[in-house]
Amino acid sequence: MDRIEILRSKLVEWGASTVAFADVSGYVNEKYNDLPYAVSIAVRLSDRIIDEMEDMPTYTYFHHYRTVNSLIDHITLKAGLFIQNWGYNYIAVPASQTVKNVSEQYAGIFPHKTAAVLSGMGWVGKSGLLVTHEFGPRVRLGTILTDMVLPVDSGDKKMSCGDCILCTVSCPAMAIRGNEWHHEKGREHIVDAHACSQYMKNKFQHIGRGSVCGICVKVCPHGKKKEMNNP
Repeated sequence: MDRIEILRSKLVEWGASTVAFADVSGYVNEKYNDLPYAVSIAVRLSDRIIDEMEDMPTYTYFHHYRTVNSLIDHITLKAGLFIQNWGYNYIAVPASQTVKNVSEQYAGIFPHKTAAVLSGMGWVGKSGLLVTHEFGPRVRLGTILTDMVLPVDSGDKKMSCGDCILCTVSCPAMAIRGNEWHHEKGREHIVDAHACSQYMKNKFQHIGRGSVCGICVKVCPHGKKKEMNNP
């Protein structure tokens, strides 16, 4: 078994539901120009936990969200150590982290969705979520940036939300604008990240610090379709 297959196999063994590779040269900032490849992973969330939400997140969803983020950080760290032991450099991008010294508010050091879209894993929906072909938006994402040459997966399986605006009309913060995503227009074209963050802080702080809403995850028909097709 070659190293790529070992890496893919280990990622799945450790808990990744989907694994894909991307060429992110031209998308990383200057600080990471030496890491032009990305390993993109998705971990599927619990349908049962998501479906029990009505108009607000539950304590169970909040705990689940944070636990899956922790799992992703462990997966990407372990995979990164494999990559480093093979003689390459890596950075495991935190699953959920806001960095205040970046140009865009409420952003991390590198957007997981960029690697996921370039790998063909899915598309950015009107909600601003990554909508995967397998599980809709019912996932959390992880990314490893590396200089290890990877077999780049095809990014040509593009789709869109079409005329659907369920996430827009369901958003309690009225933060989703209902626009299709365009890379050149940035996140604010589709989502008011500040309105989303402030609403969660004001309404759901009692559930837990950094509580997340999840309503847009629940209502997306791409996630519901996969749930209904489960055996």
